[in-house]
Amino acid sequence: MKRPNLFCDASLCVVGNINRDVTVHGIRSSSLLLKDGETSVSRITETIGGGGANSACAAAALGARVHFVGKVGADALGDQLRSAMARHGVRMALAKSRNCATGTTVALGLNSGHRHFLSCLPNNESLRFEDLDLTALSRWKHLLRADVWFSSQMLEEGNQQLLSLARHHGLVTSLDINFDPVWSSGVAREVRQRKRLLRRILPLVDMAHGNARELKEFTDSPDLNSALKRLTQWGVGSVVAHLGSSGAGFYCNKELVVEPAHQARQTVNSTGTGDVLSICMILLSESTRLTVRQKLRLSNRVVREYMEGRLDLIPSL
Repeated sequence: MKRPNLFCDASLCVVGNINRDVTVHGIRSSSLLLKDGETSVSRITETIGGGGANSACAAAALGARVHFVGKVGADALGDQLRSAMARHGVRMALAKSRNCATGTTVALGLNSGHRHFLSCLPNNESLRFEDLDLTALSRWKHLLRADVWFSSQMLEEGNQQLLSLARHHGLVTSLDINFDPVWSSGVAREVRQRKRLLRRILPLVDMAHGNARELKEFTDSPDLNSALKRLTQWGVGSVVAHLGSSGAGFYCNKELVVEPAHQARQTVNSTGTGDVLSICMILLSESTRLTVRQKLRLSNRVVREYMEGRLDLIPSL
């Protein structure tokens, strides 16, 4: 697909996770997976991982100027990730620590369409505001804070410092409200406290992103419309909603605009589709040449071509 000039006009700074992704494709859903044995699968791939790093790579591949800020360990994997992102056209400011290892996520892709992630991410969990080299922040138009749940220090105070600084420099701000691993395993009091910590920074967010399940869980809402209303009542300017096979939505000024998905003829890439959708809408956000519906349609088309393997957005290792 030819890169639209609308993507090339954009510039973006991404702060988030960077790690290795090992994706297992084509797993048949079965109770045997929980027992001793072995299961053959169609394909296993190794790529750049982390919502932040994936988003930065996708934006660079689409032609935008991109700067990624994150943290790696002082190890061979961290050097490998840095090199892969640089070859992909991403500018970086990576803190390098000898006190933690660079992490890995194993993504299990089931034929049913469900996914499950097994993660060990010490570098991302130890990220602090003090690790972030933000000296070039004023050069960019838009800041995306991805992977907000993984670092306790960032959740408690770092995210607010980061978004406040971005606002001070005049950047548009985006927040990816992805799945918090504590929602699956934490006690109810801890879950409530973590949600409160993130909700307090929402007045600093121009555009929030997430799939319907994540947005409903984060807002304690029974349905998507209620979740969208609560997010804007809490201070968010607009919301990009990932609706899976139903397409994509954009909520602003109490109105939800939905465009149906462009159905993929084959699925080569099953992970990272939400990151790609959000990146497209971020890069198109300042364009006055397209309507909201046109932006959603173009974003859905990019997602389809990425799923079909026709767009090389996330570099392999």
